[in-house]
Amino acid sequence: MGRYRPPRQRGSKYITLEGEQALRDELHQLWKVERPTVADAVHEAAKNGDRSENGDYIYGKRRLREIDSRVRFLNKRLDEVEVVQRVPTDTGKIFFGAWVTLENEAGDESRWRIVGPDEFDLAQRKLSMDSPLARALLGKRLDDEVRVHSPSGEQVYYVTDIRYQTD
Repeated sequence: MGRYRPPRQRGSKYITLEGEQALRDELHQLWKVERPTVADAVHEAAKNGDRSENGDYIYGKRRLREIDSRVRFLNKRLDEVEVVQRVPTDTGKIFFGAWVTLENEAGDESRWRIVGPDEFDLAQRKLSMDSPLARALLGKRLDDEVRVHSPSGEQVYYVTDIRYQTD
């Protein structure tokens, strides 16, 4: 059995200004700060003799490969993303970048921001526009009902607020 994996479907190319800056900061941190430090550590570890049993050397080389892989990905991704900075003309509808407050059938409210796939973070309430919930929300208006199919069954939400500001 081979190790072939079919190519992953590309995420949407849209990103917020804050998301692009976060990717650029990560790229700078990896390339200008972390990589030189790890390269120096590998260089020093290589001076210690037998590299086949030198843990610092082996793990340092592995970390360099991880850094280089992530740097390549970030460079390619930053070349292809499209930064969305403007507020849509119809602010009564849910579009990319909106903060949306939802209420479920039990009356519990939750607030989400619809962002690009490179910047989603559930802990910060940022939802990827490629997720099932965000796809169901796009184009909806205030007081609309939103139905989302999830592994635990169908979820029903009601849109209670739509805002276009950065928090």
